[in-house]
Amino acid sequence: MQIPIELLTAGRDITEPRLSPDGQTVAFVQKWGGTAAILIVPIGGGPERVLSTGPKPAAGRGLGGGCFAWHPDSDGVLYAAVDGEIWWQPLGGAAEPMTSLERQCRAPSVAPNAEHFVFAVDEAEVWGLHMGRAEPTRVDDGTHAFCFDPVVGPTSATVAWQGWSPPDMPWDGADIISRDLRSGEQSRHGPEDGAAQQPRFMPEGELMWVDDSSGWLNTVIDGVAVLAEQSEHAGPTWGMGQRSYVPSPDGTRVAWCRNEGGFGRLVVVDRATGDVTNVGKGGHGQLDWVGDTITALRTGAVTPTQVVAYDVSNLAEKPPRRLLAVGPAAGWDRFDLPEPTVISATVPSGSADVTLHARRYRAGAGGGGGGGGDGGGGGRMLVWVHGGPTDQWQADFRPRISYWWSRGWDVLVVDPRGTTGHGRAYQRALNGGWGRIDVDDTAALIRHAQSEGWTTPDTTVVIGGSSGGLTVLGVLADHGEIVAGGVASYPVSDLRSLADVTHRFEAHYTNTLVGDATDVEHFDRLSPLHRAECITQPLLVFHGSDDPVVPLAQSEQLVERAGENVELVVYEGEGHGFRDPTNVRDEYERTQAFLAASVPSWHL
Repeated sequence: MQIPIELLTAGRDITEPRLSPDGQTVAFVQKWGGTAAILIVPIGGGPERVLSTGPKPAAGRGLGGGCFAWHPDSDGVLYAAVDGEIWWQPLGGAAEPMTSLERQCRAPSVAPNAEHFVFAVDEAEVWGLHMGRAEPTRVDDGTHAFCFDPVVGPTSATVAWQGWSPPDMPWDGADIISRDLRSGEQSRHGPEDGAAQQPRFMPEGELMWVDDSSGWLNTVIDGVAVLAEQSEHAGPTWGMGQRSYVPSPDGTRVAWCRNEGGFGRLVVVDRATGDVTNVGKGGHGQLDWVGDTITALRTGAVTPTQVVAYDVSNLAEKPPRRLLAVGPAAGWDRFDLPEPTVISATVPSGSADVTLHARRYRAGAGGGGGGGGDGGGGGRMLVWVHGGPTDQWQADFRPRISYWWSRGWDVLVVDPRGTTGHGRAYQRALNGGWGRIDVDDTAALIRHAQSEGWTTPDTTVVIGGSSGGLTVLGVLADHGEIVAGGVASYPVSDLRSLADVTHRFEAHYTNTLVGDATDVEHFDRLSPLHRAECITQPLLVFHGSDDPVVPLAQSEQLVERAGENVELVVYEGEGHGFRDPTNVRDEYERTQAFLAASVPSWHL
């Protein structure tokens, strides 16, 4: 049974569930139809109600957040609005503005004594404001260029946040900073060589965070790992509000989201014994823990994104899970969606071998798709490269993958070096070689799939967006003989130009991934734009006219140099990703026609 496009474009995005301090109510953010709102639902289940009455909340994305925080009395929330200000939204009352800075305020955190709150401004500063409406004052001392995720400690007198400065990105080197609001003393925490994120306080005041000092992103308390594991407890800091771990109210246990080769699992660890309890399978995030209840955003390859609550009063038995809200449209349960399988391939790389990672959604598995047997969809395979490149597509709910899988395509989601989730060394291995290492790793995984008999060069298409689009272009230019074509959305093609025009957050990112910005020849060697004439296989490119991350000019120049086999589709008014349902439908239909032409053996 084929999944219709309408099912992909319907539904809503939900994120950032937060459990009220009294444990009775869960608030979460909904985006739907071009608008957004904060909704509430009783912890025991029941009808959802809209809470926000003021300007739209500035909703987070996916497992990120930083939009709002509950008042300690559970009588309302402080939220960041699209107008850039912080608003107070009481339960059953009208919203009121708390700030008038005319800047971008985010990630509010309210002191336990309810006297003041702190928030981030322009991703660069930490400010505080007394609830009595005095003028806000700056909290940080300006040491770092970026300040994320401020949080107030249990005594209400200490604030902590994540801080870092270029040329580092937050996953290269970031500190946890704390400041005593009484004395003004500011202290640094975290590894000397590594990155720390997500500051929290234990109930007794100890500072905790996640850092990669062991080579893996693990949860630590005062710099000591709660349980050292060769698995990651967080994703990269692409925005504020990630909450991938949470301590219990009494501080004796810690829950975190474990990444197991791209698969997620929620676990609880007893600090005294080190015993681990498996609470739930699937990708989890946005954790809260009040009383005997853990709430989370949950997703999985076969699980539409949902808000759930776990009763952890008796960890000797499997904690029961209660469903509170679902994001995607109804009907996904009619499709027997597949769980991907973990793929590893050891290939030569310089003087040593390297083990590469991927996940395969095999067509014919489950109740949908076409074809059968280990060959999957009759040999037809989409090789999908995630963006970032410092990121990972875990086995979470991805309707795009399900759509093509239901049409008989194997989908291989590749994790070339530079991907997160496999430890710091694997993630940093791309530095200095973006446009070369990721391209060759993806080609090696394609060759592995072909050697296993899952696909052939005539039935393999490589696809990706943004930095994944750069990899697509590189595969077509350098390894065109192993694919039938490629689809690239808003791809990076000129690294030197990108380094000159990219936005503030990523201003030094390209230099870390490529190398010395003054080495023009090196940048050009790694840029697909300067190998575009080598692209002979069909290529379909999508780009938004108003893309603020990768300018449209990059794709226009690529088309000029690549020749007749490249088609460029420009969507007016779109940015780095497409939102208009009409454009999304057109993108799918054009891709479907392209695949049918590039792989003639595929019959709709």
